[in-house]
Amino acid sequence: MNTQLPGKKILWVDDEIDSLRPHILFLEKRGFQISTAMSGDDAIVMVNEQTFDLVLLDEMMPGKDGLTTLVEIKDIAPHLPVVMVTKSEEESLMDEAIGQKIDDYLVKPANPSQVLLVIKRLLDSRKIISSSSMRRYITEINQFNQKLYGALEPEDWHEAARILSTWNLELDENADVGLEQTLEGTRKEWNNEFTKYIENNYLGWLHDDNRPLLSPDISEKYLVPVLKQNRKLLFVVVDCMRLDQWMLIEPILAEFYSIQRNYYYSILPSATPFARNALFAGMFPDDIGRVYPDTYDTEDEGSLNRNEEKFFIDNLARNGLRLEKQMKYLKINDNTQGEVIAKKISDLYDARVVTLVFNFLDILVHGRSNNVILKEIAGTESAFRSLMRSWFVHSPLFSILKSFATRDYTVVITSDHGSVLCKRGTVAYGKRSTSTNLRYKYGDNLNSDAKDSIQIKKPDQWRLPMMSLATTYIIAKEDFYFVYPNRYNEMVRYFQNSFQHGGVSLEEMVVPLAVLNPK
Repeated sequence: MNTQLPGKKILWVDDEIDSLRPHILFLEKRGFQISTAMSGDDAIVMVNEQTFDLVLLDEMMPGKDGLTTLVEIKDIAPHLPVVMVTKSEEESLMDEAIGQKIDDYLVKPANPSQVLLVIKRLLDSRKIISSSSMRRYITEINQFNQKLYGALEPEDWHEAARILSTWNLELDENADVGLEQTLEGTRKEWNNEFTKYIENNYLGWLHDDNRPLLSPDISEKYLVPVLKQNRKLLFVVVDCMRLDQWMLIEPILAEFYSIQRNYYYSILPSATPFARNALFAGMFPDDIGRVYPDTYDTEDEGSLNRNEEKFFIDNLARNGLRLEKQMKYLKINDNTQGEVIAKKISDLYDARVVTLVFNFLDILVHGRSNNVILKEIAGTESAFRSLMRSWFVHSPLFSILKSFATRDYTVVITSDHGSVLCKRGTVAYGKRSTSTNLRYKYGDNLNSDAKDSIQIKKPDQWRLPMMSLATTYIIAKEDFYFVYPNRYNEMVRYFQNSFQHGGVSLEEMVVPLAVLNPK
């Protein structure tokens, strides 16, 4: 079966072209149009006068050699793929050829199948990748779909989140509209099933010592053991970082660190005042409210995380680690703050524990809803991932992590929760004093549609603090967000396709946690 695109034109340049007639015939039978040239000068004339899809270029020719010809071809057609055909595998020669941007090379004598393989990789790669991707996608998705009919374990949903993130990243690199639409359908279906799973199991987790790892469990599982082994620790929390975003930057850090990726579940609400406080305190929010009564005794939602450093110090002390004088805790809200820290990075090296909280992504998520330009730049999940990667590569965080790669620190990087792209509004009913969040709300006697949200009438059962005697919570499911009945149309227009957090979705609740050791 002919698998390549029809009419592809190839120029084969070789001073012994007659000896290659069997190869040429082999390619022509497979639908390629082959033109030939016996010298570099002839090849340059032909590239000037005609359009080719690929050039096979002999490295050793009388007169103008292959490397010289390559330079001139690239001057004429910078994006024309060129495959160098050489008798030598000498490293310096290949370095020079690669420096001149060859796209691949073949070593003589190359058989026709080898030539065809290189051509197909360069010319038909997108088509081949698309066909291969669909087959792999169907296999992987079907394997997990089979699990949906059985008794799922918490780790199965970690795997579901990884599968979705992996395919998101693959389609970022090799766009396929059909596959993207299919993946979106899978994401919706799995989030619907995940929501049911959380409704059926989450309350049991909160009261079970054998539960899957939740936000309050992370310090005891990952941080305390490092410190009890008398190792130094760099603990980095990137607020609102999703699994797919971590997987995007993980290969960048792999140059400097050996990386072990793990997962845990953010508690509900999957938002900073609850999940991040629990992460640092090693407690559920109801216990935090009892031990630190002023934590939730405020109407200013932005100040609910003001005690993180104290929470962390006390948490370590309860685990037998009194390190207050050996700890440096820094919260970075913008790049200017981060750059100051990066320039003075040596000031941190004497600390036994360095804790850095980067709020950039959370600020970006909220800023995107309020900034038309930012919403245009990061209008899709793919664009938002790309923006996050660009920030990271040029960020003080990356600079700091590269610096610590030269020191004897174990690095733990995680987040407190992720975010979800919200597409459907659902009405929330409450008093004027109700909290303002779009994915979760707390206040007196709240109500909402049970199909779209979880309604919590007894916060103590959900390990949540009581803000008043009548406090209730509502938590949005899947990709819903709360709107008020008297502002329904206005809020739907404004917040549709915005990233939010605090609710129940794979994107918000399955959190990456990576342990990095310098190479």
